[in-house]
Amino acid sequence: MTDAETLQDNRVDARPSSIGRMFLDRVAASAGAEAFRYRVGEDWRSLSWRETGDRVETLAAGLLALGVEHEQRIGIASSTRLEWVLADTAVMCAGAATTTVYPSCTPDDVVYILTDSDTRVVFAENAEQADRVLTHRADLPNLMAVVIFDGAPHDELVMSLDNLAALGREHLATNPSAVTDAVAATMPTDLATLMYTSGTTGRPKGVQLTHDCWTYEGVAIDALNLVDDTDLQYLWLPLSHSFGKVLLAAQMRIGFASAIDGDVNRLVDNLAVVRPTFMGAAPRIFEKVHARVVSMARADGGVKLKIFEWAFAVGRKVSAHRLAGTKPPPLLAAQHALAHKLVFSKLQARFGGRLRFFISGSAALSQDIAEWFHAADILILEGYGMTETSAFSFVNRPDAYRFGTVGKAAPGTEVRFDTDGEILLKGPGVMRGYVNMAAESEAALTSDGWLRTGDIGELEDGFLRITDRKKDLIKTSGGKYVAPQRIESLFKAVCPYASQVVVHGDRRNFVTALITLDEEALRTWASHRGMSDRSYEELVTSPEALEMVQQSIDELNAKLSRWETVKKFRILPTDLTVEDGDLTPSLKVKRRAVEHKHADLLDAMYAA
Repeated sequence: MTDAETLQDNRVDARPSSIGRMFLDRVAASAGAEAFRYRVGEDWRSLSWRETGDRVETLAAGLLALGVEHEQRIGIASSTRLEWVLADTAVMCAGAATTTVYPSCTPDDVVYILTDSDTRVVFAENAEQADRVLTHRADLPNLMAVVIFDGAPHDELVMSLDNLAALGREHLATNPSAVTDAVAATMPTDLATLMYTSGTTGRPKGVQLTHDCWTYEGVAIDALNLVDDTDLQYLWLPLSHSFGKVLLAAQMRIGFASAIDGDVNRLVDNLAVVRPTFMGAAPRIFEKVHARVVSMARADGGVKLKIFEWAFAVGRKVSAHRLAGTKPPPLLAAQHALAHKLVFSKLQARFGGRLRFFISGSAALSQDIAEWFHAADILILEGYGMTETSAFSFVNRPDAYRFGTVGKAAPGTEVRFDTDGEILLKGPGVMRGYVNMAAESEAALTSDGWLRTGDIGELEDGFLRITDRKKDLIKTSGGKYVAPQRIESLFKAVCPYASQVVVHGDRRNFVTALITLDEEALRTWASHRGMSDRSYEELVTSPEALEMVQQSIDELNAKLSRWETVKKFRILPTDLTVEDGDLTPSLKVKRRAVEHKHADLLDAMYAA
């Protein structure tokens, strides 16, 4: 272990007793500094740490006035917005525990999550989310209140956020130390979050994460010196997902500001206005940007396309020098300066022009796409973790990154491998088990506290490379093992028009694929082929689209071993969506659900 690593581990060992304590410490240390920036219409407003602290205290006191007790569950069913943060932090400061509910959950899953957790109060984004709870009030006998962010109360159980704050102010008038007392009584091992996995298969599992899990995550990120209190984060990730939540823990520890807006459709426009210095995102965001930029360049053709391709050729040469730790020769440096002016600066301007790096998580990022961005002077740091490890276990760093890997372990996290290559993790971020699921908890955790991740991987000089999901490995009828995620990632890199690809072939005699096409990129492609008047459904079923995808399949297969090659494929008439049950809210493909839905189509490819 190096001296720097020893120092990092020592810093991690000294951490606050709870999230509430860490938050109050941050408010005291950074009172007048900006904490959050949030959108109201087309304008952005700012909230200082002191103002945030005041709002959180009144909401926490309001929960205490309602009768919320230690470790009782408080649900939040909302998209990412400032009020989500205020509600969650108030729950932490009241000594209760947050139950996360994706706003896109099916009604059945909402009922299951709230009953399984015995939730007592629910913060709901609007009347629609509130009604999803109220419809099943008979199944929730202990429900005390529903607090809505938007709209007026429309039921006897419903109150507004202002109502709750007013109740809190009354409680503080007679019990001024109520919230600080609740924070002082909260221990590191107390439950902080019951975070339900989005689940690619089966019912969601309630992951029990303690205060120590989140304070460890915040302190571990701080120890790496990735960001400091001068940074500005753009936060759009679902806060019901551990990736979004861990970035809040880091913010409370470090003190940087966050601009919050969960509307993914406004993401690119907002970045140009907010001009953040870093942002976390799922790989799908980078895939869409790559597809959009490449498809537009190809559509322009001619001189513009030649300049674009020349610039990226130069960028890749410079990237290779950076990765090797060497300086590019003078001629290449001059060419790179011109490439930056003509091409790369325009791409960087889309992200506001101040971005130091992106952080990619929640699913595998294509190495080719990471290298493409790096050639354009945009750094994506891929990380790795699970809900069961409070999100952050490994991450690449600005001064130590290796594409195709998820970086080195967080300070204080240990890693080892089972005999089949499965990654096992141990550390303060690991959950205390699944709620009401003893058998599943025993299967996930060894007797000495190691978490079975279900991922296969290997270490290279301390950098972790994930090769596939243990359960997703395909074994063909010929006995060959195939890693579908690797093939899917490669295909998205060679086909800028692809949205999703699901590789299939378990116990089959060859590999096939179901493919969806990105509508925006496809329309750019169609507009330069005299096909702009056709509908999306007509485009994806056209001979021209079939030929275009076949060319990309041929390019993909040239990179694969013979038994991995995709022999047949089908383009689906619609894209995969969260609403249709094809994707999790964190945009991971529900492989089994997609295969089940399109079983006839898959069988037909093998019928001959």
